[in-house]
Amino acid sequence: MAGRLSWGLADQAASSATNFVVGIYVARSLGLAAFGVFSLAWVTFGVVLGVSRGLATDPLMVRFSGVPEASWRGAVARSSGTALGVGVAVGAVCLALGLGLGGSVGTAFACLGVALPGLLLQDAWRFSFFAAGAGRKAFVNDVVMGVALVPAMVVAARVGSVAAFVLAWGASAAVAAGYGYLQSGIRPRPAGARAWTREQRDLGYRYLVENVGVSGAGQLRAYGLGAIVGVSAVGVVRGAELLLGPFLAVLMGLSLVTVAEAARVLRQAPHRLRAFCLLLGGGQAAAALLWGAALLLVPDRLGEAVLGGVWHAASELIVPATLGVAAASLGTGAAAGLRALAAARRSLRCQLIASTLYVGGGLGGAVVAGTVGSAWGVAAATLGSSAVWWLELRSALREHHQNPLPEVRTP
Repeated sequence: MAGRLSWGLADQAASSATNFVVGIYVARSLGLAAFGVFSLAWVTFGVVLGVSRGLATDPLMVRFSGVPEASWRGAVARSSGTALGVGVAVGAVCLALGLGLGGSVGTAFACLGVALPGLLLQDAWRFSFFAAGAGRKAFVNDVVMGVALVPAMVVAARVGSVAAFVLAWGASAAVAAGYGYLQSGIRPRPAGARAWTREQRDLGYRYLVENVGVSGAGQLRAYGLGAIVGVSAVGVVRGAELLLGPFLAVLMGLSLVTVAEAARVLRQAPHRLRAFCLLLGGGQAAAALLWGAALLLVPDRLGEAVLGGVWHAASELIVPATLGVAAASLGTGAAAGLRALAAARRSLRCQLIASTLYVGGGLGGAVVAGTVGSAWGVAAATLGSSAVWWLELRSALREHHQNPLPEVRTP
């Protein structure tokens, strides 16, 4: 388990370093307003990524972690094909909407539409490798994306537009997606997407709504914040997220493998699942608080060197953003347990409540006290939603002990 968790952290470190470089480069090269436009495209990608993961890779992680290779390969072909199909379909919609909208925002969305197939397929390979316990391959795949990003960013900087940076980001993902195919030797089967979604519909559709609830709430907050305070406020929030980026890398890296590990704990020692989830969530929350405390000690000179003109506004959000991440970290332990138990109905209910609280707190706080108020509203909402996750896990564990689930069959 330690080895698999280590590869998860290493992979997410590589992935987050790529995202961090993109964000910092755009913030320093184009200024706060253009960074806000880029951030709108970024949160939109997050929504589409949630759709892809809910339909394609989340069911794969739950049902095909640690299964025989033949079952895994067949599932990966259909799962990756589903992710690619989502990228092509939603990418076409983004391209059309972007061309119709025009302006810098419309151009950024059109370029996002072109980039989506490669971005989603590259992400699908990561989850596929972790389901097989081959985290090293996922790590290598993300390193390839990072290497490809360097020349792409140089070209984008010379062009000097948000659209160029979006295309550079997407091009590096396409290179990594191709390398993922070489590593796995599995050809994605978009034609198998219908069969895959039909077979996994009891989990996939609920995870779809759950994931879109997460990313959609972030998108609604970003759009609402832009309307209430201004598009520059979106860039400020994204700047604060970049400051927390190294810790978020750890959090997301663990999330790549925690569901698979929780599923293994459930199969081998079900009485230890609660302790596993508590250790996972509590450890991450403590680490988040330590990272936020360290950020408060960063001198302005260093902050300006990293974020440029975004630093001063973003640094005001460190305390509420840290508390929000710590509360969310605590809830991820319970979320991993609910996923392992295949309690999709309960996790969906939790996520809908959490998303409602997130949007309400973020926009309500923005109305009262602008960008800072939005950050405090999100922190309070996240703490409440974390409590909901743990209450649902307690009920799900009690239900599981009374009526143990039968062994999941893998087609």
